[in-house]
Amino acid sequence: MNLRFSFWSIFLHFLAVMCFHGSGAREVPREELMVAPKFPMDDFPEGVNVLQLHSMDGSEKKDGGQHAMEDRLHGHDKRGKETRKREDTEHVHGHSSSHMDHLDPSVVVFFTMKDLKVGKTMPIYFAKTDPASSPRMLPKEEADSIPFSFAQLPHLLEFFSFSQGSPQARAMENTLRECELKPIKGETKFCATSLESLLDFVHSIFGLESHFQVLTTSYLTKSSTLFQNYTFLEVPTEIPAPKMVACHIMPYPYAIFYCHSQVSENKVFKVSLEGQNGDRVEAFAVCHLDTSAWSRDHVSFRVLGIEPGTSPVCHFFPASNLIWVPRPTLN
Repeated sequence: MNLRFSFWSIFLHFLAVMCFHGSGAREVPREELMVAPKFPMDDFPEGVNVLQLHSMDGSEKKDGGQHAMEDRLHGHDKRGKETRKREDTEHVHGHSSSHMDHLDPSVVVFFTMKDLKVGKTMPIYFAKTDPASSPRMLPKEEADSIPFSFAQLPHLLEFFSFSQGSPQARAMENTLRECELKPIKGETKFCATSLESLLDFVHSIFGLESHFQVLTTSYLTKSSTLFQNYTFLEVPTEIPAPKMVACHIMPYPYAIFYCHSQVSENKVFKVSLEGQNGDRVEAFAVCHLDTSAWSRDHVSFRVLGIEPGTSPVCHFFPASNLIWVPRPTLN
C-alpha cells in the first residue's frame, strides 16, 4: 500500500486548497473538544523535541528539559518503554557502535553532509503516528477562543479534563513552556494553533505575495518498523531553499505546530531510502551549515560525536513534520 494517500497527504492537499481559496474549515463545537480528545502519548515522548532548534542555545536546561533529554539519550525515558527500544533495535545490525547501542533510538535522526552519498547505509529512526489518533487541527476562530499559555495551564487541564500530573498534563506543560521560550539569535519562531495562523507565519517569512510549497517525508511501503538500517539509493537531490520554515508537530489535545526559521544558511535534500527489511522511504532532510552558536549539550553533537561549529548537522524529518520553501519562479 502506498502511504502517500494517508492522513497527512489529505492534510497537505487541504493546505494547498487553503493557500489559494481561503479557509474552508468548519467550526468544531466545544462539545467535540470535551469528548475524549485524541492525544496519543506513545507518539510523543515526554521532554524535549530533538528537532526543535531553540534548544540549541542551551535553553533545554530549564525546567527539567535537560534531564528529559538525558533520559532519552540513554534510553531511560519515563514511560519505561524498554520493550519498545529492544524491538526497535532488533532491525539494526552491523552498523551500530557501542556508543549508538546506549542511545534511545528516537534520537538517531542526525547525520553529516559527508553521509549524503549513494550506497551509504546508516541507522535511522522514523517516527510514525496513527492517523486515526492524530489530533485534529482547529479552525482559527475555535483555536483563538481557547487560551494557549502556560499561565493558563490549570484552566486548560480542567477544560480538557486532564488531571494534574498525568502524562497528558506533563506533555501539555512541556509544549506550552517550549512555545514560550525565547528564540535563539537569528531565529524567528511561532507555535501555530490553527492552519490559518500557520500559513500567516509562513507568509511573514517569505513575503505576503510569495508562493511556496510544503515538503514532507513519504513512507512508500506499509510497515510498523520505526528504527532500522537504511541505504541511500540515489544521489540526494538538493531543493533550492533561499529561505525555509520548519514545522514540528507538538503533543497537545489539538494540533499544534512549532514553526521556526533561521537566517543562517541551510540546505534541504530529498533522499530515496531503502530499509533493511525492504521498506521504501522518500525522505526530506535539512542540513544546518553553521552550528557554532548551538549549545555544546545539544543532542545532535552527542549522537554524532562532534563539537559545535566543526561540521554541518543534518537531520531527517518524519512524515508528520513540514518543511516550507519558496516555490521556484518560472523564467
